[in-house]
Amino acid sequence: MLRRLRIENLVLIREAELELADGLNAITGETGAGKTILSQAVGLLLGGKGDAGAVGADGEEAYVEAELDLPEGLLEEEGLEALAELRPEHEEGLVVARRIFADGRTRAYAWGRSVAREDVAAAVERLIAMSGQFEQRRLARPSYQLDVLDAFVGDEQLRRRAALRRAWRELLAARRRHEEIAAGAAQAEARLGELRALAEDTEGLEAGGEEALRAERERLRNTTELAAGVGAAIEALAPDDGDGAGGLVGGAERARAPLEALAPELQAAAAELRDTELRLRETASELRSFLTALESEPERLEQIEAELDRIAEAKRRFRCATFEELLALAAEARSELAALADGVDPLAAASEARAAAEAAVRGTTEELSSARREAVGPFADAVAHELESVGFGEGEFVAELGEREPGSSGADDVRFLIRPNPGLPLAPVAETASGGELSRIALAIAAVGGGETMVFDEIDAGIGGRTAHAVGETLRRLAERAQVVTITHLPQIASLADRHFRVEKVPGDPTHTRIEPLDDGERREELQRMLGGEEFLEAVR
Repeated sequence: MLRRLRIENLVLIREAELELADGLNAITGETGAGKTILSQAVGLLLGGKGDAGAVGADGEEAYVEAELDLPEGLLEEEGLEALAELRPEHEEGLVVARRIFADGRTRAYAWGRSVAREDVAAAVERLIAMSGQFEQRRLARPSYQLDVLDAFVGDEQLRRRAALRRAWRELLAARRRHEEIAAGAAQAEARLGELRALAEDTEGLEAGGEEALRAERERLRNTTELAAGVGAAIEALAPDDGDGAGGLVGGAERARAPLEALAPELQAAAAELRDTELRLRETASELRSFLTALESEPERLEQIEAELDRIAEAKRRFRCATFEELLALAAEARSELAALADGVDPLAAASEARAAAEAAVRGTTEELSSARREAVGPFADAVAHELESVGFGEGEFVAELGEREPGSSGADDVRFLIRPNPGLPLAPVAETASGGELSRIALAIAAVGGGETMVFDEIDAGIGGRTAHAVGETLRRLAERAQVVTITHLPQIASLADRHFRVEKVPGDPTHTRIEPLDDGERREELQRMLGGEEFLEAVR
């Protein structure tokens, strides 16, 4: 889902920040007000080419930034490895941006860090579907068509997809492992030496050990300050000569004792004083023990420094970024060495692991294919019904399921074919229509199996009346399970929106465009304008 879209100095838009709703978002305004600049902004995030003409009059650069929800497992997909490496720890969303400079150069960013434009586009096109040239490219992509069919099958199919992605990664790892072991005896011996070195270099290291050593080193580096402070505390509580806090409390108890016969109510004070004196003396004893231990380890700092150096050298040698990664690698090494000691053949074990991984992939692939074969007919019928409702009553839609080499999404290909009019041959969806027609076809497909954010800029081209109402209703139903952003001239569509934005041109030098969310009263005014204004409505009445 697209949570936020920020635009700065792009063509006529000086500055705009849109907080988008979960459901249907409508963007309206007079012709020429600058509505399509929003499409241009989203297009930049989808990899569209930027040029100097897009930079507005208020600066030397234009900037577009979007904050999107990041579905679990998305960055594990093929082609998104670069972004996965940049993802900040504990970051749940995806923040991407494009900057266009006055000389036409552009830069792309993910989480504020520079990245290739293609990497940003590869991620965003999995999260946002937009009409126009991007829609044509998306509808032609086999992976998108397969995603839509699986979404139609249901949540269980999506869980199978996730399971297959995990199984496929495990299979690739098992194949690499098998190839490494089978590469030759010399390499195997070298690996064995590396395993032994790893086990030896990490002997005695435990989880949390590095952090504990660093904390202890910091304490020992400040021994003088610690000793002075603890000594002062001991002196205040129970000095060797004279009365400290404990002695003074004891004196208070002794001064009270002769008075107990005269005032029995002082017995409670006696208990409090005795307890306080005891706790103060115990605290002083604990502080003395701490001070003794502090003074009895003069060489401990050197030992800690040596141990930390050993950890740092091990992390460097075995290419581990963290101490936890080093311990995990060491555990694997010890396990493999233990297996070797028990007489396990590493090549045979690797072959078994590969076979098990292949069986897991094969089983899940077959489950996916079976569900797709059952669903492809009902899916096509459902899309055909949606096409009829949005003005393609004579069209015919077919989904063809084929086979391909197995991969992380299974062993199936699906092609979406359409016959817009009787007598014409079936042809791929992306090649049969353009503009508003293609947007309505995409809407019909999404209404059945879509789930990402969808941006429509030409959905209302050439339609009106009942078809406009039907398109609006389809958008509304789609918005119940996906986010929809539509730039429209039709009040039939705008009136159904969960959130409504108005784009208007503000005269000035230079003229600029303003985008604002509308409250209920402003929405009524905007819908009235879209219907022709008060004078037109009065004439209709």
